[in-house]
Amino acid sequence: MTYESFAYWYDALMNEAPYDQWQSFVQKKLKKYGRKEAKRILDVGCGTGELAIRLAKEGFLVTGIDLSENMLAIAQAKAEAQHVAIEFFQQNMVELEGFSSFDCATIFCDSLNYLLEESEVRQTFSRIYKLLKEDGLLLFDVHSTYKIDHVFQGAVFASNDEEISYIWSCYPLSLPHGVEHELTFFVRGNDGKYERYDELHRQRTYEVAQYKQWLMEAGFAVLEITADFTDEAPNETSERIFFVAKK
Repeated sequence: MTYESFAYWYDALMNEAPYDQWQSFVQKKLKKYGRKEAKRILDVGCGTGELAIRLAKEGFLVTGIDLSENMLAIAQAKAEAQHVAIEFFQQNMVELEGFSSFDCATIFCDSLNYLLEESEVRQTFSRIYKLLKEDGLLLFDVHSTYKIDHVFQGAVFASNDEEISYIWSCYPLSLPHGVEHELTFFVRGNDGKYERYDELHRQRTYEVAQYKQWLMEAGFAVLEITADFTDEAPNETSERIFFVAKK
């Protein structure tokens, strides 16, 4: 996964992403679990900063982490344009270092699913545990095994917009509950001609019980597991699984 070209068109392609719902989820859980005075939030896999900026506007002190330099450059420019102060750093979530004393850490938009090895997920949980305050919360979401195995596999998604069009094809990855996304998109230039860009993304997920076990091994208490922006427990056709864990 590079996000090299994709970064510059990410917001246009993700214009229906539920950023407001993620923001609401964070504030709701901080209040529910006694962290109403929480201020410092680490947004892991922050992308172009959409959630980080929303949280900063609500008065949180936000630090954004992402692997993509291009994504972070866009995030920084957007934050400055909207007059919010956010610190952005280029780091791999598996190797987080140099931070401490956060009230909350978030990993949304299935960013955790880009870790293809079990050891990487476990190490990420351990790293985040160390940088949280006592009673600090880790909030994240992942694709369900149902979504990877039955919604994505063999599927083709397409959009034919005047400015940006794309074809998104999904193929099995040679790992359990893994998928390979081949994305080809066409961007219209000022001269009316279209330029083609290609991206390849790989994701993997695990059973809910496995994530829960790894969280507990890292030292977390798992407070809540829900699905699809509801307060309901996951079922066999849930697509996005949400976790709330406390240090």
